[in-house]
Amino acid sequence: MPEIDLPSDAAIVEELRTPYELTREHITSFQRDGFVKLSNVLTLGAVIRLRRELIKLLEEAYNTSLDGGMRDRFLSLDMAWLDNPIVREYVLSPRIGKICAGLLSVPSVRLYHDNILSKEPGCGRTPWHYDDHHFPLATDHVVTAWMPAQPIPVGMGPLSFAKPLSVFELVKDIEFNKFDTSYDRRITEVFKHKNVAVENGSFNIGEVSFHHNRSFHTAAANLTNQSRVVLASTYFVDGARVVDQPTMVSGEWKKFIPGVSPGEVAASKMNPVCWPLED
Repeated sequence: MPEIDLPSDAAIVEELRTPYELTREHITSFQRDGFVKLSNVLTLGAVIRLRRELIKLLEEAYNTSLDGGMRDRFLSLDMAWLDNPIVREYVLSPRIGKICAGLLSVPSVRLYHDNILSKEPGCGRTPWHYDDHHFPLATDHVVTAWMPAQPIPVGMGPLSFAKPLSVFELVKDIEFNKFDTSYDRRITEVFKHKNVAVENGSFNIGEVSFHHNRSFHTAAANLTNQSRVVLASTYFVDGARVVDQPTMVSGEWKKFIPGVSPGEVAASKMNPVCWPLED
């Protein structure tokens, strides 16, 4: 990325508090297709600052160097917002929170959790999946902001989406299996047979995608020599409850919603309101 004078912490805070002009077309597209890619959500300076911070955290966590120091790996690190003040500004950003609330057409959203993701050079394809069964939330008002920390050309493996959102109905009864590739194969077969459209274009600098919890998505291999680094943060409608019977697929949900039992409102200290701004 180009060399520029980087914004200060104060400038980053101001940018991430400034509302984004969401249009009716954006909202309609999201609610029809299950995702939307929005241009210029972040400035170049904000993207560079984000990338530097995320790489530093990943290199510390994995004791390695990115951008070629490690190959064929997929790295992840969650809950970084708790300890890193810069990442916190991005994760709890009112700019992002308001976009999420607008796309879901709800008045208020809370954070579920953040996740730093890095697809290293040579790392292969991400299988087809959707996120709903990983979130033990009794609502469909859930959206993930997928925030690249660099431009993502097609050869780097941008996130790709099946559309419209209703394609979920074609494959919802296929049993999920995280132990082999059978789930991905069956999804691929159905989508091919039904001629399902797939958006698989590149991401420009500052472009951020937002996808619904039932949006099926995948990503190609990273064929470049640069790490594909992303900050993915998930938000849900304020007032949503934890499902009565969370499953193993829900993973470490008690880490993300501590002190909350099944059936209770998901409003722990780890789930701050991100929009509207609290007084």
